[in-house]
Amino acid sequence: MATDCEINGNWISAPTGSIHEARLKAKVKRRLRKNSSKDSGRGDSLSDNGDVVRSVVPPTSPKGKLLNRRSKMGKGRGLPKKGGAGGKGVWGSPGEVYGEDEVDVKDPNYDAEQENCVYETVVLPLDDETFEKTVTPIVQEYFEHGDANEVAELLAELNLGCMRGDVPMLAVSLALEAKASHRELTSRLLSELCGCVLTAGDVEASFHKLLKELPDLVLDTPGAPQMLGQFIARAVADNILPKSFIDGYKGRVDCEYARAALDRAAVLLRMSRWTGLRIDSLWGSGGGQRPVNQLIKEVNLLLKEFLLSGDTVEAERCLRELEVPHFHHEFVYEAVIMVLESKGDRTLQMILQLLKSLCASTVITVDQLRRGFERVYLDMADLSIDVPCAYSLLEQFVEQSFNAGVIDKKLRDLCPCRVIISACTRAAPNSRLEEA
Repeated sequence: MATDCEINGNWISAPTGSIHEARLKAKVKRRLRKNSSKDSGRGDSLSDNGDVVRSVVPPTSPKGKLLNRRSKMGKGRGLPKKGGAGGKGVWGSPGEVYGEDEVDVKDPNYDAEQENCVYETVVLPLDDETFEKTVTPIVQEYFEHGDANEVAELLAELNLGCMRGDVPMLAVSLALEAKASHRELTSRLLSELCGCVLTAGDVEASFHKLLKELPDLVLDTPGAPQMLGQFIARAVADNILPKSFIDGYKGRVDCEYARAALDRAAVLLRMSRWTGLRIDSLWGSGGGQRPVNQLIKEVNLLLKEFLLSGDTVEAERCLRELEVPHFHHEFVYEAVIMVLESKGDRTLQMILQLLKSLCASTVITVDQLRRGFERVYLDMADLSIDVPCAYSLLEQFVEQSFNAGVIDKKLRDLCPCRVIISACTRAAPNSRLEEA
């Protein structure tokens, strides 16, 4: 039996069984058209019996085309283009060596005069302001590490130009306001730089300028004339300054400060010739470079001078000049030992006043103070042999130090005390044995 039906807007005459199949096919087609925007690249199709068949056609989306690295000409074996050496940011395949580019004479930018040009890095010469800002940190760092070769390398990289002769002047000016060990390092630096970075004329010109600048240097450093005289004597001894330098100023000096500096240098050079004074050790050695025995002698001498003069400010200045902050525990140790050996109240009060002043000014740190007292505590067994009343004197000094705020309660409680065993205590066990 045939029946008329409408499929997709068309009236057809078909048997009843085929009408149901046609409806199923139309339903599947509508579903495919609905999802075409999502699966446009899959290439799905419909078979004769209404089943969806997925083809193996690659996706046709723009992203898929970008990721496809095969040739668009339909040729080749599907390998990457240019062997993988043609992508963005790639300089070529590994191991590829490029030759030199030949200059094109027909290039409109071609210049025949530039063919044999040699390009070099040009360092601009330093002016007055830039010179001081650049060289001052170099000299200050040298005071910390003491490596003259590093300073020479840094100065060689600079275009000093006409400012080359101001290097010794700047180094000496900074050393005048520094410690004695820094002045010794400055003298060594001038000796090392002369010949490789500086000339003898540069050094001589610097000392001429320093003598002219002495009235201004004295305002910041009152002892500048004497120290500059020592620098001149050391430079003459190191053969970086001619011996005729001082003689050239005879009768031609109007400034009293310059005259004092030249007189100081002349006296030191005379003493080196007549008495054998070693000018190379004129500034002394730094605190960390001195032998321990020498430091102990200087500490004892400092304490003895303080007990005679009672000048706390002078003692503090001398302790600073030793430049041994890591060795201040020895100063505390020797001071306490002097209190125990003196057996007098005057020495105790003076040493207590000195320690209190040094701790208040942070010249002696809390750690160094504690280490000095602890060393005394450990040596009390041996000290009591020479000083029988050492324990009682130590307890008295420690108690007064605690009351004065020099030490804390913890350090006071660590103070040892002598254990006295009386005759009655020793006889008590025997008496109990007799009673038994």
